[in-house]
Amino acid sequence: MTVEYLSTIDGMTPIVLCEPEREINGVYIGDLLSWVMGNATSGDAWITIMSNINILAVASLSDVSCIILAEGVTLEEDIVNTAKEKGINIISSELSTFETAVLLSHFL
Repeated sequence: MTVEYLSTIDGMTPIVLCEPEREINGVYIGDLLSWVMGNATSGDAWITIMSNINILAVASLSDVSCIILAEGVTLEEDIVNTAKEKGINIISSELSTFETAVLLSHFL
């Protein structure tokens, strides 16, 4: 599944799609940034409720395909602009973290 396809699924809203054709190979869920850096793998969709600027650094270091902000979490405009500059895909989900993960499990 591509990031673009994920962004079109009901309940998902694209925030930044710099690499819409990037493939999603798995899912990682976590909010402890150092843990995500050590355990997420390249190509994962990372589900989190974190919304600070540090998520961009973690996404870049982990080479995740996208960040999914669960539970309707939003970002400040400066973080969105930085994500665009760094080429990091971000999608928002209205669903809970659990519901978001279950939804993705149907497509992977």
